[in-house]
Amino acid sequence: MLGSVSTLPQQPQRSPFSGHMVVCGDDALAQRLAVELRYVYGERVTLLLPPGRDPRRPELPLTQRGRAATLFGRMSAAMNRNLGNGGTVANGGSDSDTGAGLEAVRILEAAEPSDEAFEEAGVDTAAALALVYDDDERNIRAALTARRLNPRVRLVIRLYNRKLGQYLETLLDQAAAVAVPGLDPTALDTSTTVLSDADTAAPALAATALTGSSKVVQAEGLLLRAVERTPPRQGEVADPGLCTLALLSSTTHDPAGAEGSDSSGAEGPQLLPDQQSVAAATGRGTVVLEAIREAAPDGPAPRMGGRSAPLSQIFSRRLRRSVLGVAAAVLGLAVASTLTTGEHPLHAVYLTLLDLFAMGDPAVDDSAARQVIQLLSGVAGLMLLPLLVAGVLEAFGSLRTASSLRRPPRGLSGHVVLLGLGKIGTRVLVRLRELNIPVVCVEDDPAARGIPVARRLQVPVVLGDVTQEGVLEAAKIQRSRALLALTSSDTTNLEATLYARSVKPDLQVALRLFDDEFATAVYRTLRTAHPQALTRSRSVSHLAAPSFAVAMMGRQILGAIPVERKVMLFAAIKVAGHPQLEGRTVEEAFRAGAWRVLALDATPPEDRHQDLTAAGPSSSDRPSGLIWDLHPGYVLRAEDRVVIAATRRGLAELLRRRRAVTPR
Repeated sequence: MLGSVSTLPQQPQRSPFSGHMVVCGDDALAQRLAVELRYVYGERVTLLLPPGRDPRRPELPLTQRGRAATLFGRMSAAMNRNLGNGGTVANGGSDSDTGAGLEAVRILEAAEPSDEAFEEAGVDTAAALALVYDDDERNIRAALTARRLNPRVRLVIRLYNRKLGQYLETLLDQAAAVAVPGLDPTALDTSTTVLSDADTAAPALAATALTGSSKVVQAEGLLLRAVERTPPRQGEVADPGLCTLALLSSTTHDPAGAEGSDSSGAEGPQLLPDQQSVAAATGRGTVVLEAIREAAPDGPAPRMGGRSAPLSQIFSRRLRRSVLGVAAAVLGLAVASTLTTGEHPLHAVYLTLLDLFAMGDPAVDDSAARQVIQLLSGVAGLMLLPLLVAGVLEAFGSLRTASSLRRPPRGLSGHVVLLGLGKIGTRVLVRLRELNIPVVCVEDDPAARGIPVARRLQVPVVLGDVTQEGVLEAAKIQRSRALLALTSSDTTNLEATLYARSVKPDLQVALRLFDDEFATAVYRTLRTAHPQALTRSRSVSHLAAPSFAVAMMGRQILGAIPVERKVMLFAAIKVAGHPQLEGRTVEEAFRAGAWRVLALDATPPEDRHQDLTAAGPSSSDRPSGLIWDLHPGYVLRAEDRVVIAATRRGLAELLRRRRAVTPR
């Protein structure tokens, strides 16, 4: 059963749009992506949602459609106010395009992304289709259906399984090439893009657990490092690094302030400020670019299970010491037998071992010394039997515990407590372990997706409801360095944060929240109650939506870093076709609050690969690689390829596309 913004039709209606964009999903990411495309890029968007209430959040009275309509209403009102104040929209939007402002997103409802649903959404005439359901299998089925209906449509698919995503990209691109024999091969570079919201958001979430808020973007062979710096003291001069990427909110250190978002106003964070703004912003923290270079190639993956487990992981220290004691006793008895009887040392060891295992004849006719040594060897043999039994039991116990979850060890401190081992929590866990940060996980579902990962990484896990008393204490929250509350429930994350702060008031906290208004209220309350503690709130859909939106435009971003509740994007683009860049100097191309050129790809165009780095070694007599210390007077040419830092709206303006639809 399909529904739309108008009266329910008896037959599926064709979409009134062409060259538009269709977003299909069942959670917050679909709504955020529709907002990004409509109110940042100015595209016409059709949003396909499942009917009824959200099954994962039955306590909410609003349906998926109702929640989306509420979000779009807030964004539309904000955009209309901006337009009334002389603001502009991306894509060269005008009053004729928007009416009194930007029209709302067209919302449809369908239980499944079927042929009928795609027909009403206009997938056959759409420019791009995003499939961002939470279920990988549903996204794959929908992608195959969409490719059959429209071989030319640009597909952006959300998949958690990375390897499957690589295979799916190749399969769908091959299907497009077979269906349209004359299709330009270069169009296939962006025909199908598979992304993971978990992979996109995990680095930013993991960075919140690091003191100093150092943010690293590593993708496509590029390594960018941005560092959050506190305001300089009186008489000190702040180090600008390579360039200043952002000014933090002026209320960052004010307990009554708000962590900056798009609605923070002048006191919120400023992305890509000019030199005058940086000089005038006294007392404000900054985010500076500290390094930009090509990343070292990844080494071979470590072998899992290629070596036997060391004895220290199988047998306890007490048992190993007991075995050494018995061995020392046998050696001592053998030496005593040699000294008292005059026998050869090897023969003395042999006799001692026979006595130890009760295999030797009684020394009735031997000397008294030999008889005493035989008795002592028998006593040592009695000690050996329980050691053998204990060794066997410990070996079996080690094999059993190797496949079970570890408990937090005694004396653990300085670790990060991670709540939730779903898709997001699992990726964050892997990221934290790559940074060699000790982690203790808390999860109430023994069959959660991240449990096998935690077992493989030998990360301690506490099974239990985090809202129950004693669970956080079992995770050693009182001795931890930070808390990452990443469950899918805002209320659970907030309750766990409040309880953790009652146990340790100065605990560094980052919690996952969807709604910006709710996040602002939570931030103010926590900062007022604990002004000396670091508090951060993050939205996974807010972090991931820009990457999916750029992919819908036929491009890919290198990475994104959060600046409070805003997002800064890094992308590699060709100068050709961008009048804002082509023929301008680096200094002239800089637009405060929109974009900044960071580096130039000096690899010759014929040697460039689809990725940022060259596909292979270039000739030694030609420059290659990234040039990040560009002279401000360097003139950007059409054949140049540059790395830029941009805001969401700035990148939308650079990637705007014409409304005209190419005939099929």
